[in-house]
Amino acid sequence: MFAGRALAVPGRIHYGALLACLLLSCSGLGSELKVRVRLANGRVTEETLEADSQRNLITVELTQGDGSLVTFIADFKQEVKIFRSLILGEMERGQRQYQVLCFVTQLSHNELISSESMARLRQKNPRAVRTAEEQRGVEQLSMSVGVNLSQAWQLSTHIHNMCSDALGAIYTRQADAQYWLERGVDGGTFKTLPQTWGVPALRECPSTEDLWKPCICHHSLRLEWYPCLLRYCRTPAVAAPVSKASSYKCGIRSCSKGYRFRFFVPYRQLCLWDEEDT
Repeated sequence: MFAGRALAVPGRIHYGALLACLLLSCSGLGSELKVRVRLANGRVTEETLEADSQRNLITVELTQGDGSLVTFIADFKQEVKIFRSLILGEMERGQRQYQVLCFVTQLSHNELISSESMARLRQKNPRAVRTAEEQRGVEQLSMSVGVNLSQAWQLSTHIHNMCSDALGAIYTRQADAQYWLERGVDGGTFKTLPQTWGVPALRECPSTEDLWKPCICHHSLRLEWYPCLLRYCRTPAVAAPVSKASSYKCGIRSCSKGYRFRFFVPYRQLCLWDEEDT
């Protein structure tokens, strides 16, 4: 199990907090957590979660069942989240050794715990295989706008490092682009993709036979385990007129969530996995 540090109240012993720390190993602060999780195909993999409270940042990384490496960054300072998928290529079918996709969207305040809280987490049994307490389903995202890497620093300074090898495959939603434009981001940061022009006969990639024709691709990923909420425990009120029950942080609630992205590719060859990912 996991817990954060309980907040002590001067002059009073928090027996509940003390018990939580004894059971859940609340020793010191840290920035990295390695969690063993079970994938949908039954295979167990290790997920790495890192917190940087100075830069107000959380990073989650894991290898999915199909071998693709997923990296997720929550940039709380800029209120931006970045997904990066490194997908192994099918070299026998003429693809490169690997292909990188990046997806950038707004970060909501209630999606996961803060970087400061994340940095405090410890697990008592690191060999245990974790299953998220809450399954949040799959979010469908239509990524109809491209992001120019040279201007992406206006959204988050972390995009350049994460997505420099995406070779132009950096996407966001129309609503996100409009939101950022209204807040002063330069219009050159974004580029309109062909499907917004109403390209005739632009089809989904699985139904596009010609490997050198454009099509609409889909890519799915899942964050198998991440801390989405803090738990609060209550101390009982002492039998005295001035004493009241109080609450303290005593752990986290874990979540799992899937994402399915829909986006334009100039060639069917760049979306061969979509034969099965439908």
